[in-house]
Amino acid sequence: MGPKQFVLEYWRLMLLILFVGGALVALFIPGGIMADDSYVEGERVDDTPTNIEYGLGLEGGTRISAPAVGMVAEDIDAGVVDDDGAVDRERATEIENTLYEELDLETGDASVTIDDDGSVHAELFTDEVTREDFAAVLSAEVDGEIDPDEDVRDGVSDATRGEMITTIESKINEAGLSGGEVYESAQLGGGYYIVTEVPDMDPDELRELLSERGLVEVQAYYPDEDGNHTNETVLTGQDIVTADSPEPNERGSGYFVSVEVDSNAAPSFQERMNEIGFTDPAEGVGQCNLRGDGESIDFDHTGEQYCLLTVVDGEVVDAHSMGDLAEPMRAETWDSDPTFQMGAQNVEQAQGLSVSLQAGALPAPMDFDQEQTYSLSPALADQFKLYSLIIGALSIVTVSGVVFLRYRDVRVATPMILTAMSEVVILLGFAALIRMPLDLSHVAGFIAVVGTGVDDLLIIADEVMDDGEVNSQRVFESRFRKAFWIIGAAAATTIIAMSPLAVLSLGDLRGFAIITILGVLIGVLITRPAYGDILQRLLTDK
Repeated sequence: MGPKQFVLEYWRLMLLILFVGGALVALFIPGGIMADDSYVEGERVDDTPTNIEYGLGLEGGTRISAPAVGMVAEDIDAGVVDDDGAVDRERATEIENTLYEELDLETGDASVTIDDDGSVHAELFTDEVTREDFAAVLSAEVDGEIDPDEDVRDGVSDATRGEMITTIESKINEAGLSGGEVYESAQLGGGYYIVTEVPDMDPDELRELLSERGLVEVQAYYPDEDGNHTNETVLTGQDIVTADSPEPNERGSGYFVSVEVDSNAAPSFQERMNEIGFTDPAEGVGQCNLRGDGESIDFDHTGEQYCLLTVVDGEVVDAHSMGDLAEPMRAETWDSDPTFQMGAQNVEQAQGLSVSLQAGALPAPMDFDQEQTYSLSPALADQFKLYSLIIGALSIVTVSGVVFLRYRDVRVATPMILTAMSEVVILLGFAALIRMPLDLSHVAGFIAVVGTGVDDLLIIADEVMDDGEVNSQRVFESRFRKAFWIIGAAAATTIIAMSPLAVLSLGDLRGFAIITILGVLIGVLITRPAYGDILQRLLTDK
């Protein structure tokens, strides 16, 4: 048999070898098939021998589940669609401004959005306002009466919840935490919890990370016409498109983060700085003497001050004068290259500022009064990792022993064990490829895959060898086809039974179901047909 004919005859076996080879590359080659920030110049940042990432149960860390603070009125009629079907999106800003004025809200506490069909969603992200007051203000702005009990519900909209998940994921990544996972979990009664899992982090650290909404502002602090000083927001985090990592300030104390302002916001920022005197050499340039104690800024001062304040979540973390920005702004050329430096007094504040700017602001705060916390120490997780390895080895040895006792024929038993193990290798390679953090539930799934895989291979071997020796390809294919129908039906049943667990938010059961389903699919599509090719080669006259 020539090589070409061999490949055509045993292409299923070739497919198995290809998948196993790809899995080994994904598992052991630094960077795997798709490298990310965990790899620098072809080498892993850590000292682990594989590309596998671990979840809480095998790495240690914290899981915090908590709902978002807020209330929402959805699909309200605000008359934003005219007779021609055009949507007046400026109306959303008007309603939002009214909410801020009438309810005396802080920055980031309200949001009004309009869908393409003209439906309006109004949300508040605070627990300082009652449903009745929220409904009353909306009723005055929209067509129809807003009932506080029927039209307003606790929580946030689906879009806001999705934005929160994306932002938290970005915060975790920007903070340099690998293996983290963020998802939503449906609760009885229709509410949702946002679940955040981060390996190798204690509850206080994760809670602090989640409690920082990351609302960044640049405020101008300057004297008004009455001789008093006023704060005016001149830039928000949404106006900043890029932010670098923090660096120490070589010309003084503290740290700074280099940022780039959006080209649409830069001209108005430049114009406002010129209007209120920040760029005037005789008035505002260099006129900022506010000092801090390393944590906060002291506003007890004499004389006129022209300071740009860096404000994060309502806290002033730095104050500085215009400095080198004054000249290009005065010449109205700065907006062609709109970059500058935002300051912070210590490295923690600077890192938090950088993360907030890169990840974006969290739309709503988390309600930690209703949080559910799970934490596991890294030392205990290392024990679980060792126990999982021992249990996996014992399962392989036990299954191998039973198979050899059953057939007492190495031609049948050895390929069976190797084929079953190849399923585990492919699954591990897939997990390494998509950077899926493995947990104890996944380990249980791997053991289940080994068991169900060997069961199917036993069915194939028994069916093929049931009526004596196989002496022709036609007889083998007839028996193998009958066995494959049996294991195919069993696989379909398993997938149907596990699908609800894989879809619903049922904690660790979801990981077990996903690995089991993937293992069954790999078995039916790749390893079982390949085992048939091996048996055919060994048992027939060919």
